[in-house]
Amino acid sequence: METLDKKQKLLIMMAIMSVLLFSALNMTIVGTALPKIVSAIDGIEYFEWVFTIYMLTSSITAILVGKLSDIYGRKIFILVGIIIFSLGSLLSGFSADIIQLIIFRGIQGFGGGMLMSVSFATVGDLFSPRERGRWQGALGGVFGVASLFGPTLGGVIVDHFKWSWIFWIFLPIGIVAFILIAKLYPTVERREKERVDYLGSFVLSVVIITLLLGFSWADSKYAWDSIQIVGLFSISILSLVLFLYIETKVKSPVLPLHLFKNSVFAISNVVAFLLGMGMFSVIMYIPFHVQGVAGKSATTSGLVEMAMTIAMVLSSALVGFLITKTGKYKKIAIVGLMVMAIGIYLNTLLSVDTSLTTLILFLIVTGLGMGVIFPVFNLTVQNAVKHKYLGVATATSQLFRELGGTIGVAIMGSIMANKMSGKINEIDVPEASFRDIPEGSIQMDMEKLQDPQILMNPEALDVIRNELPQPMVGTFNQLIEALREALSYGLSAVFMFATFAVLLTVFLTFFLKEETLRTSNNDDEEEEVDTQ
Repeated sequence: METLDKKQKLLIMMAIMSVLLFSALNMTIVGTALPKIVSAIDGIEYFEWVFTIYMLTSSITAILVGKLSDIYGRKIFILVGIIIFSLGSLLSGFSADIIQLIIFRGIQGFGGGMLMSVSFATVGDLFSPRERGRWQGALGGVFGVASLFGPTLGGVIVDHFKWSWIFWIFLPIGIVAFILIAKLYPTVERREKERVDYLGSFVLSVVIITLLLGFSWADSKYAWDSIQIVGLFSISILSLVLFLYIETKVKSPVLPLHLFKNSVFAISNVVAFLLGMGMFSVIMYIPFHVQGVAGKSATTSGLVEMAMTIAMVLSSALVGFLITKTGKYKKIAIVGLMVMAIGIYLNTLLSVDTSLTTLILFLIVTGLGMGVIFPVFNLTVQNAVKHKYLGVATATSQLFRELGGTIGVAIMGSIMANKMSGKINEIDVPEASFRDIPEGSIQMDMEKLQDPQILMNPEALDVIRNELPQPMVGTFNQLIEALREALSYGLSAVFMFATFAVLLTVFLTFFLKEETLRTSNNDDEEEEVDTQ
């Protein structure tokens, strides 16, 4: 595919970008709308499963399809991915209850995992590593556009139309993307004498499922030392040992372990893991500050994060062109990581008195750093391996980033809860004063008030406040302000943890060997990066 003319490459990239836009918009639009959707179909107790099932199915599919696309070619998996993703979206809109929505979101995840894995590998098929920088940056821009418009559009739809349109509105983009890929994307022959590692694929799936479920449920659904969490982690570790054994015995492993002997590949994936922690700290916990600490609406939270997204898109595009022009990336990566670390550290300074303008400036710094590093580490992974391993190498990098995000959110959630709980214990508001509320009035539950989620819901707070006897309103307001202080304290600890995670990536990147970006995808002409 590298030998195609420029016009055909451009058309294929437009098709790939439409595929990614289709997938990314469907992911970002759901976030803000899901609380109302779940409320409409009466399934709040299974709320987290709507996200968890997508994460599980997409993570498994991405790594498996990465290998399969190296054998069978990318086109078939993009087309099948669009069909499965579209079917999942269509069915999700017809969900009559939460169980149906979870099942259909799982179907969506299978398709989404295919699209993410294969789309980024396609850039490697079309362009040599030296040329990929600008296109990696362009794909980053697609995610930025989806992040800008998806959440806002989701809020508008659930406020003014039937919630089903959340899942249906972008189906025409999927149809267009399917037609473009079917017409423009070349078909390649299957690689001869390459067997599929079914056993390794199954065991790897068990590793991923148990690991992600363990970290997703730890401290939120079950205690870290509960039999459920310990059991999941034990199964994950045993399955990992079995997987490593299997991969050393099969001729065509689903994840070739020898790739990790390459220092560039290994360091890049560790960096991707830590960056997942850093990025998710901002994505997941900035809304807690805007809504919980500052007391603003979810819409305001989305608008505030737009500043970070715009900065990320601009810096990603600029750095992509710069890498393509100069062929250098290590110093760029170090600068980007340091800027990102500084931006996240600035968030540790946030308090109940911090203005939104100050927060926006902090997020712009963070976004600039994130945009700089977005094109880099996909590129280093792809440049470090022979072209025949392109799909599995790209998918591995994405899996490490997702694992880092999931594990990081679990750890940071525990940090926030522990720090907040300790701060709340210092609050000098007599609990007895709430117990003495006259019969017939709302009875205050101090444990429920310690849940930061209640601070994210101004309407719920107003309901509680209006049901209190007038003499108690002042005390209640004092308690809420103290809880905001406690939440801010907990968030500062979260951002400090994320800062150290990103600083560790700076340290690791100093050991990253900067190899010359290859000018060809031909493995016969270009030697694989030496393992160091």
